[in-house]
Amino acid sequence: MTLRIGILGTRGIPNHYGGFEQFAEYLSTGLVEKGHEVFVYNSHNHPYHSNTWKNVQLIHCFDPEYQLGSFGQFIYDLNCILDARRRNFDVILMLGFTSSSAWGWFYPNQSTLIFNMDGLEWKRTKYSKPVQQFLKLAEKLAVRFSHYYIADSVVIQSYLQSKYAIASEHIPYGAEIHYNEDENLLQEYGVKKNGYFLLMARMAAENNIEMILDGFHASNSTKKFLVVGSVDNKPGRQLVQKFGNDERIVFTGGIYNHPQKIHSLKVYSNLYFHGHSVGGTNPSLLEAMASRALIAAHDNPFNRSVLQQDAFYFSSCNEVREIIENTHRNGREMVMINNNLQRIREQFSWDHVIKKYEDFIQRCVLEKMSRSLQGSKF
Repeated sequence: MTLRIGILGTRGIPNHYGGFEQFAEYLSTGLVEKGHEVFVYNSHNHPYHSNTWKNVQLIHCFDPEYQLGSFGQFIYDLNCILDARRRNFDVILMLGFTSSSAWGWFYPNQSTLIFNMDGLEWKRTKYSKPVQQFLKLAEKLAVRFSHYYIADSVVIQSYLQSKYAIASEHIPYGAEIHYNEDENLLQEYGVKKNGYFLLMARMAAENNIEMILDGFHASNSTKKFLVVGSVDNKPGRQLVQKFGNDERIVFTGGIYNHPQKIHSLKVYSNLYFHGHSVGGTNPSLLEAMASRALIAAHDNPFNRSVLQQDAFYFSSCNEVREIIENTHRNGREMVMINNNLQRIREQFSWDHVIKKYEDFIQRCVLEKMSRSLQGSKF
């Protein structure tokens, strides 16, 4: 069954931002290759201005975020939704809900509406209390207005069942395995293979970067610790101020548009720290697994559901210090790396993810059609 599918909720493709944009890029092109007609909504500020990309059709909508800040996202989402009402899509796939579910009354109900429910956004500490309360409301509205739901984590799936008594389809994100690492790329950072620790993340409290660096700072390690990510925000500046005198800790800033360098840093690191504690299946974690990094992860249900026993877990700076001082590359560590790589091949490959999306989307359309014929009310 060939379908007209509209994908909303991102700034657009090709990916220039990460997160859902990267996901939309892989999913849309994969569904086109399977014969579907796919449309992705792009911000008019997106650097790519053509109307197609790899046979995906792009719809450019006015996005005033550059003028209004975060509030502009609500206007952009409304513009996308109003345009979608005229397109006669078989399916509308909404990626996230934070600034779109407020317009739920305008969703084109004749289309099959499927929401990827993302992570527990209202738990993110970067948001003020009023914003967190709004995000809880946005979550409820998304549940109310959507016909079907996708959870990228079994933890989110369980949460939706217990909180709202709704069933959701568990489909994770994907990752691509690369073997194009180049040890020469390490020279820029003054490190050598297995001679440094690594963290790549947005500087935010829920990513537990301070806890990780506190543990490293207290350790007796002589290795460097590379912190990759922009520090041009308040949490970032505070981290630089606190740890700037430790010559072992290097804040590299963000690394953009150089996937081979990012992959190489992960492959050759002695240990990759993943401190994320909020959200579903985190794309950066899957990418670290696909890059054959040995991983130390914050101890929470999200990370354990992905890594299972194939990581070192921490929940305090003392545990970080113990991991740093007592982890040695030997047979056990290689088993952990290989198990995670096999998990990427079997559970988190893009082919697997795209196939699951196609199957679920087609099943939802057929079910909605059947209910409509029977006169059931959605």
